[in-house]
Amino acid sequence: MQPLSGITVLDFSTLLPGPLASLMLAECGATVIKIERPGGEDMRGFPPAFGETSAPFASLNGGKKSIAIDLKQPDALALLKPLIAEADIVLEQFRPGVMARLGLGFEALRAINPRVILCSITGYGQTGPRAQEAGHDINYQARSGLLSLATKPGAPAPLPPPLVADIAGGAMPAMLNILLALRQRDLTGEGCHLDIAMADGALTFAWYGLAEGAATGTYPLSGQGLLTGGSPRYRLYATSDGRFLAVGALEQKFWDVFCQVVGLDPVLRDDCRNPEATGKAVADLIAAKSAQHWREALEPRDCCCTVVAGLAEATADPQFAWRQNFAQQSQERGGMRLPSTVLPIAPMFRAASETCRQVPTVGQHNADLLKPDPEP
Repeated sequence: MQPLSGITVLDFSTLLPGPLASLMLAECGATVIKIERPGGEDMRGFPPAFGETSAPFASLNGGKKSIAIDLKQPDALALLKPLIAEADIVLEQFRPGVMARLGLGFEALRAINPRVILCSITGYGQTGPRAQEAGHDINYQARSGLLSLATKPGAPAPLPPPLVADIAGGAMPAMLNILLALRQRDLTGEGCHLDIAMADGALTFAWYGLAEGAATGTYPLSGQGLLTGGSPRYRLYATSDGRFLAVGALEQKFWDVFCQVVGLDPVLRDDCRNPEATGKAVADLIAAKSAQHWREALEPRDCCCTVVAGLAEATADPQFAWRQNFAQQSQERGGMRLPSTVLPIAPMFRAASETCRQVPTVGQHNADLLKPDPEP
């Protein structure tokens, strides 16, 4: 039996943060009922296509049930009331106040089911001067100061590939706090309202810079922090064939091996004297040879140096195959399959590796789940 077997989730969320959180709950055994507008949520239209739906949607929503309902219709609450009465978790991602206007605020839900846990994911939280401000991942990273660590005046601004705020500031804290709320409910018998702000979660990833600023009174700029380019021991270096070597040789024992293998001048190995000069010398040495050369020379020496892999290489990596990261699949009703989103859940809690998650069509489970409330 999986740890969340018997737990029911009503998921009103769309796009990435909420659906990823409910996918993790489903992976641990919960029954997830996705509440969609008639016609389906926006993610169903995101490219590339996957059969009759989309690959991004399928990767986040396989294994869930789907109800299509217009929440603004007068009978919507009556239709949902039996499901609310049996639900353990209600997950939503509207702006603050929308659920209340729909008759689905926490007090209304609690009147139906005192044990229900409402988890609200928003950009800036349910309260505060920015609570109603629109945004996406890049905005929350910008507001938190996190992006400042990757931008230099006058230089092209890199777009960070990880959706840090959406996933690590939204989906992950939602999953974590839902599990804590379930444990608290075991102790008290009562549900609660969880207020998850993605911008708050992004602040966690600026921890080193925030600690440095609090201690010294000066916050680091891009390229100055230990982990953001200030040290030649922790950088990306271009190779002769246009690829990159990720160097993380922070500890002295790793740095010594690295310097020996690349042939760095002994005078420059004490990088505290002139980090800029050391970094330039290392960059010149790495740029003189190919990624394959450095893979063969450095990776076997176990000194925290790795050639940057492309996604195609990552999917073929024997380590990930051994861990069965891409074993589970989502299946569209036409029989097409694609690997499911890789989830950071211990194997002992996950569904069996050969599990294939069926991707629901819009409103596929209306007839089974939407029944009028028998009470007047």
